[in-house]
Amino acid sequence: MDRNDQTTHFGFKDVALGDKQTLVNDVFHSVASRYDLMNDLMSGGLHRVWKDIMITTLNPPRNDAPFALLDVAGGTGDIAFRAAKASGYGFHATVCDINGDMLNVGRERAVKQHLDDRVSFVEGNAETLAFPDRSFDAYTIAFGIRNVPRIDAALREAYRVLRPGSRFLCLEFSTVDVPGLDKIYDLFSFKVIPPLGRAVTGDAESYRYLVESIRKFPRPPLFAEMIRDAGFARVTWQPLTGGIVALHSGWRL
Repeated sequence: MDRNDQTTHFGFKDVALGDKQTLVNDVFHSVASRYDLMNDLMSGGLHRVWKDIMITTLNPPRNDAPFALLDVAGGTGDIAFRAAKASGYGFHATVCDINGDMLNVGRERAVKQHLDDRVSFVEGNAETLAFPDRSFDAYTIAFGIRNVPRIDAALREAYRVLRPGSRFLCLEFSTVDVPGLDKIYDLFSFKVIPPLGRAVTGDAESYRYLVESIRKFPRPPLFAEMIRDAGFARVTWQPLTGGIVALHSGWRL
């Protein structure tokens, strides 16, 4: 997307930039209660492996040293809970999500897992975070940044709220780079996932959007350049499972 353009993509459709957030919100309001179940069904459980790799890469302290994580677009708490369980008692995660229904699911899960004292939930927009400068030790976002209308604004906000020496980690769907797997992946994405979404959540269109949004997301080299443009250094990415997803990393130095 041209950064000066006033339109953006909602799946394969061009929409006014100001309309995308409302359309994305409608998607996640629709699927919030079954979101985690659908993640398991769509990925064959692989999303759990990818998220565990993200937490291993994050490597939060296991002692009682203070460590503040901001997990953006993580409404149901998956990343925050994993990080809390891998950390010492100085750890605290703030989950920030624009969708109240997803946050409600996350709060309920936090109570059930006895993590509500270590993980808090805040409604907010990734493009305009309501947190002070240099207030977090790490920023994570998993499968959420492609739904942000102004990705460059979200990346600048990530840089702003991180302390010097802190890390940005983004787990996002990517470009399949294994011959043959790409065709199978496309067939599964477009022919299986929307009907599966209809069967499980009663909503095929939301999952058709999610599949289309993956195809419109910038390829890893371009996204890495966007991360650098936001100010991050030592920017890298690691393809996982044949390039189905990629783990992007950058440091605020």
